[in-house]
Amino acid sequence: MPPLLAQLFPLLYGVCFLVLLWQAFRVMSRGFRAASGPVDRSRLATAPAAGDDRTGRLTIHPELLDAQGQLTQEDLLTVRFSGDNEPSGFPGDPA
Repeated sequence: MPPLLAQLFPLLYGVCFLVLLWQAFRVMSRGFRAASGPVDRSRLATAPAAGDDRTGRLTIHPELLDAQGQLTQEDLLTVRFSGDNEPSGFPGDPA
């Protein structure tokens, strides 16, 4: 390594380290500031407003819509997490 690069490398490394350290503290301070802010206790103590309750409502994810905005009729890949006591199924298995 040329002598000039050998002298600049530790300096550049130190500058990058300090910039990243400063950014980390800045991001953490935003989080601490948000967490220590006032909490609206009135919303916690009362029942949710009529517009806040989503019980019984159907949510359709945008990924399930086709180009015309209708539910897609394509076969979708699903993942099901089950217990060990259930038999494993294979594609095309009628069970």
